Amino acid sequence: MLEVINDFLSGKVLIVLIVGLGSYFTIRSRFVQLRHFLHMFAVFRDSLKSTGGQLSSFQALMLSLAGRVGAGNIAGVGIAVTLGGPGAVFWMWVTALVGMSSSFFECTLAQVYKRADGDGLYRGGPAYYIQHGLKLKGMAVLFSILLLVTYGFAFIGLQSYTVTHSLQDAFAFAPSHTGIVLAALLAITFIGGIKRIAAVSDLLVPVKTLAYIAVTLYVIGTQIEQVPAMLETIIKSAFGLDPAFGGLLGSAIVMGVKRGVFANEAGLGSAPNVAAVAAVKHPGAQGVVQAFSVFLDTFVICTCTALLILLSGFYTPGFEGDGIVLTQNSLAAVVGDWGRLFVSVALSLFVFTCILYNYYLGENSLQFLTRNRTVLMLFRGLVLALVVWGSMQDLSTVFAFADITMTCLAFVNLVALAMLFKVGLRVMRDYDEQRRAGVAQPVFDSRKFADLDLDLKAWPAEPSATAQAEPQGVPAAQR
Repeated sequence: MLEVINDFLSGKVLIVLIVGLGSYFTIRSRFVQLRHFLHMFAVFRDSLKSTGGQLSSFQALMLSLAGRVGAGNIAGVGIAVTLGGPGAVFWMWVTALVGMSSSFFECTLAQVYKRADGDGLYRGGPAYYIQHGLKLKGMAVLFSILLLVTYGFAFIGLQSYTVTHSLQDAFAFAPSHTGIVLAALLAITFIGGIKRIAAVSDLLVPVKTLAYIAVTLYVIGTQIEQVPAMLETIIKSAFGLDPAFGGLLGSAIVMGVKRGVFANEAGLGSAPNVAAVAAVKHPGAQGVVQAFSVFLDTFVICTCTALLILLSGFYTPGFEGDGIVLTQNSLAAVVGDWGRLFVSVALSLFVFTCILYNYYLGENSLQFLTRNRTVLMLFRGLVLALVVWGSMQDLSTVFAFADITMTCLAFVNLVALAMLFKVGLRVMRDYDEQRRAGVAQPVFDSRKFADLDLDLKAWPAEPSATAQAEPQGVPAAQR
């Protein structure tokens, strides 16, 4: 029954909402993700700068990538190719393209309505822009509860099961022992709060991402002469023009869109909780950074996995097996048996950082509901107990339930995004106008938005940061 409900909600309702609204945001914003594409790299470079004790935009990016770049980039892509054929990859790209626009606006709004938490840091996300932007406290509480249940509990247990059993298959480690070690490492990280979580993500996310991309690029490089033909197959299959995959057109669209949505999380309402913690000069800058995060997740990492599978020679139409097995065997077919071990280790790192990300989402939602320290410590204890318990239990039923709550979570967020879209456009236009005027790093002046319920501790009426004008005569394309 749960699977039937989940298939309807996540396979039909959610896909239509995310792609439909993402397309609407793209058109109304005049393709913000394409207009700012080259600018994304400049903002990414600027995000590396220190913020004097605050979490930087780069740290927020690494933390969001900790969640976006996870099992979905390995197992999810394998499932999409298995059930939808090569054409599913194209529809993942389409989903990511419109998703970049959704991510821009949800993360920009998270910055606009963020709050100083009294400890020198910020908190924000959909619950905050629903409460302070829409003045709908009940809707904000509902979102926080759904976020806590979905990410704070259910997904953590499932990910614990995934990583412990992957290591058991690869190295014969007992799941119960691995679960205890995993819980201990997480406990050490949790004690340090968001700063330690961000520091660990700063270390692990680049390592896991670059290592995985390097290995997959090696495979692609060994088969480089086949890449153009494979890209042609992907595009033809996406429209049912390849005879070998002609019968998979419907599945290619559904699986590509569905796995794309769950891989990059654009529009689901999870990433804005992390985007809000960064200290930036203008909300639009964090919107640009998080749109770049979607690009990295899907266009780079998911594409690497897809080409690894399709070029290996292991994959054949009608393959039966899970996504992890497909990816492991595809890599092993090219580099040898150590490829299976590499995928297990990569998956372990991906899942570990995902658990950190999910824990923070749960903590952020809990902090919105109550600031009681005892409740927070109780939550941490429950999460660690769930990691150990989940390492020894098959939580597929819990996962099916979590999929449903995540779909409800996304629905609440998308409704809020649609209702606050005009505010997002105002902020985007302010950012664009400053860039057109030659300002290298636009600064948010809250006095221009006095009609909004802003936290003046987060956005002072007189910004202390001074924007630097670029040299006159610099072409707009280079800005």
